[in-house]
Amino acid sequence: MRTTNSPFLVADIGGTNARFGLSTGDPGRFASLLVLACADYAGLSDAIRDYLSRAGNPTVQEAVIAIATPVLGDQVQMTNHHWSFSIEQTREDLGLNTLLVINDFAALAMSLPQLKDSQLRRLDHHREDRAGVKVVLGPGTGLGVAGLVPTDSGWQALSTEGGHVSFSPTNPLELELLTLLWHEHRHISAERLISGPGIALLYRALCKIAGTVPAADDAAQIVELAASGGCKIAQQTTQVFSGLLGGMAGNVALTLGATGGVYLGGGVLGKLGRNFDVEVFCQRFIAKGRFEKYLDAIPRYLIVEEQPALIGAAQALRRKRAIAGKNA
Repeated sequence: MRTTNSPFLVADIGGTNARFGLSTGDPGRFASLLVLACADYAGLSDAIRDYLSRAGNPTVQEAVIAIATPVLGDQVQMTNHHWSFSIEQTREDLGLNTLLVINDFAALAMSLPQLKDSQLRRLDHHREDRAGVKVVLGPGTGLGVAGLVPTDSGWQALSTEGGHVSFSPTNPLELELLTLLWHEHRHISAERLISGPGIALLYRALCKIAGTVPAADDAAQIVELAASGGCKIAQQTTQVFSGLLGGMAGNVALTLGATGGVYLGGGVLGKLGRNFDVEVFCQRFIAKGRFEKYLDAIPRYLIVEEQPALIGAAQALRRKRAIAGKNA
């Protein structure tokens, strides 16, 4: 049995970093926050044990893990990292009473009703908040997409793998990019371009189209070049990236009927900073022919809270407890 007010472990596991914290009561606050590099550990259990050691070995009976991969059963295999594990075996190995594992963007979706105005940046103007389905998407090591659906028993997260839909060009430059990239990859997904690695891929492709030699080879360097104004193709890369994200966000909003709002998360947009072209994003978001007015009425937000997935994961565990209590 869980000890009253005992902390529970909350984690957000991405393809690059694992973020850990302890939830001790306040839904939006976490003790002993720590970010660890996934590459430093052989598996999830090793990372958790090291985190708990660094946090002073607290007594933890419950844990909730938000992870960047589909969670379809007991066996979990990460999409953009080598970790693979059994949920039940991990629970037993760590001596936990409860281990809940959910998709990272499902956790991000669960955070949306908990976020305050100060944790969001409005990307559109003079819009009223509206009821209905919400969606969240965002680029990191990959491209996450999830929905949040209102039900009679509260908000229900909808896990998806929408980042892996096929990339669809909408102008001659994007068609040229797609044609070029087909020589390197059999399938060009949205994630292939709208992600941290996608920035580098876009930049190399745009340099090849322009007939110039790349001046950088990773996303951080490219963003730095764009910010300094020292490379026009780097600036073009961030602008194209912003447009592709806007077009993808519009597609997701139409698909799920997201009248309640579209929220942007993921680790890349914070690093882009001013190089994220909000005007281009919004233009591409609504550029859907007869449905421009429909999309223009949908609120758009950038999540500026640093640990939204932890907030959502903790909420998911609380919801699981509440449902179990009603069914007891």
